[in-house]
Amino acid sequence: MTKTDVSGLTQLGQATEAPQSPEAAVLERVPAGHSGTLYVVRFTAPEFTSICPMTGQPDFAHIVIDYVPQDWLVESKSLKLYLHSFRNHGAFHEDCSIDIAKRLVSLLEPVWLRIGAYWYPRGGIPIDVFWQTGAPPEGVWIPDQGVAPYRGRG
Repeated sequence: MTKTDVSGLTQLGQATEAPQSPEAAVLERVPAGHSGTLYVVRFTAPEFTSICPMTGQPDFAHIVIDYVPQDWLVESKSLKLYLHSFRNHGAFHEDCSIDIAKRLVSLLEPVWLRIGAYWYPRGGIPIDVFWQTGAPPEGVWIPDQGVAPYRGRG
């Protein structure tokens, strides 16, 4: 088994300040040790927070990111800090969700990526945002994201 090359990372194993905005956040990647093998990597952020750009009130989401790596994996601490950087960021649900997915696609150039962003109600209406780069590759198991539709208390 080969060891993952982490020599270029600047945040892992270091005390790292939380970035003040998504633009200031540094997303890092490491070489995929199983390049050429189709498999799914899933990140789940059940306590994602951003700010409504109109009211300044907090918005909350359960975000699930699935991707099939090609040559790169996202370094998880940098992803955690990147997602945390939205905490003071004012943007609509759709913009946050798609910006996250597109930034990861730009960084990783994965075989395939999808995001499911399950936002809690704002004004009584939950908003769910889904996007993917295209059809999933044939022969790879893509599990359901496992987040039930919002049903309130009923």
